[in-house]
Amino acid sequence: MYQTLSIERRDRVATIWMDRPEVFNAFDEQLIADLQAACAELDADDSVRVVVLAGRGKHFSAGADLNWMKRASAFSEEENRADARRFAAMLRVLSGLSKPTIARIQGAALGGGTGLAAACDMAVASHDASFATSEVKFGIIPAVISPYVLRAIGPRQALRYFQSGERFSARRAYEIGLVNEVCERDDLDATLALLIEPLIAGAPRAQQAAKDLIAAVDGRPIDDAVSEETAQRIARQRATDEARDGIAAFLDKRSPSWLL
Repeated sequence: MYQTLSIERRDRVATIWMDRPEVFNAFDEQLIADLQAACAELDADDSVRVVVLAGRGKHFSAGADLNWMKRASAFSEEENRADARRFAAMLRVLSGLSKPTIARIQGAALGGGTGLAAACDMAVASHDASFATSEVKFGIIPAVISPYVLRAIGPRQALRYFQSGERFSARRAYEIGLVNEVCERDDLDATLALLIEPLIAGAPRAQQAAKDLIAAVDGRPIDDAVSEETAQRIARQRATDEARDGIAAFLDKRSPSWLL
């Protein structure tokens, strides 16, 4: 079904494997389209509780495919705008999935590869992973990925890395908030499992509501409007069948319905 990736389903976890190892999973028009379609497919699949984004081979993603960049350099401004909109749409679908997403990173995660990592809710990286918003080295800017990278590392760190384009290590990525866990490459799947287990235990609709909550209140002043917003959101959530079942299950010392 997909030309540049495959989907592996195991228990309640689906892994999207970018499958262009010969070019270090660099993305072009086709991979962008395939990623957006795969994300939409998995978002609609209620049997999937967690989505992992991974890359086959030695590297997670080296960013934009050089042949794609060469073609784009000859585009008109309008053609470049349409091209960038397709990339932006894919990142929004990935970031907006209604279930938890985790990037599984080894080797290079450069340019748009860093953007893919930032667009996921969480990221696990091997010690040998490296990151960069390297666009300035090509005379361009990390515009489309910027909302997601800024969300992860904040404006102060972005001011450095967006302008320098320098590579930084997995340890540095952990320190600035781009990744959640760092481990040996051979331990990537075991470390992922430690994140996935509690995610599976959570209520799926509550997890979606939690993601929406963060987007709604992040960066806003704690004023009457935010207080009312949070009160409205918890009131709506408490009234759901999922919440009623979760509370009853806790009191009855049984498993909630979403774990059965």
